[in-house]
Order: sequence, then structure tokens, then C-alpha cells
Amino acid sequence: MEYSRIVAVTGLPGLYEILSSKNDGAIVRSLEDGSTKFISSRVHNLSHLESIEIYTTGENVSLSDIFTAMKGSSEALPNTKDNKALKAYFEKAYPELDFDRVYASDMKKMVNWFSALQKHNIDFTATEQPAEEGSEETADASVAPEEVAAEPAAPAKSSRGRKKKTEE
Repeated sequence: MEYSRIVAVTGLPGLYEILSSKNDGAIVRSLEDGSTKFISSRVHNLSHLESIEIYTTGENVSLSDIFTAMKGSSEALPNTKDNKALKAYFEKAYPELDFDRVYASDMKKMVNWFSALQKHNIDFTATEQPAEEGSEETADASVAPEEVAAEPAAPAKSSRGRKKKTEE
């Protein structure tokens, strides 16, 4: 299993591996029990773990950075039912977290997801290297949203022009 294929599904607990994607959803396999199911994009959203960022006191960091810090921490994973223990754990494992914006429910998910990734021996550190190598890709990606933002403005102007023509 690759870290890039692991997703969280809104409304469903745990993590899933994407087996196949379709226009109206995806076929996923649960990491917890291995069951396979179709997830409709009309009902659920899929969030790739590699695209999730966490608030810190500085710049946001990727979830894999938090997992790396958790892996390197000498602290035992806390009980997810105890919010104070969760906060105390993350204060030691990753003290730069912005605890005003990272809620206890987020910390619970991070601990549960980290446990699931460890259980299945999924390497979450490998995805950081291609992101650094693809600095040109990120530059191209920053140009694309500007182009997309410019496109909706053009049809709005042309639709106004059409209204004027029909009014005349």
C-alpha cells in the first residue's frame, strides 16, 4: 500500500485505500477490516492524507510531518478518550501545533490514523521527496488558478453583452 492512495472519507470512520476511481465516486478498501465498498461522491468527500495540512504557530505543515514527529517521539500514544492526555502528548511530540485551531477531535484522528498506518507498515515519509523535486510543478499549479479565475470573468462579460443585444 502506498501513502498516496490512502484517504479519509467524510462520514465514515478510519482510513481507506483507493482501489479505483470513477466519475461518480471511488471503490475503496478499509484498512481496518479489509472490506471493499463503493463511495459515492454525491454523499461523501475523499481527503487524501498527503494533501492534509495541520495548523502550527508558524506555517502549516503536512500531516506526514506530524506523523514523522509522532514516530520519533519517545512518548507512548495517548488514550483517544482523554482530551487532556491528547493535548499533553502533542505538546511533547509536536509543540508547534496551534492548539487554538487544532481541536481534540483532530488530535484523535491523527492518533488513530497514525496507529492504522503503523499497523499496516505504510511509509508516510516517501511522499515528501517528490514534492520537493517538483518545485516547477508547484509553480505551474500557481499559474493555473489565476487562469481559472480569469475564465469565469470572461463569460460574465459576454453574458452582459448578450443581454444588451436582446434588449435592443
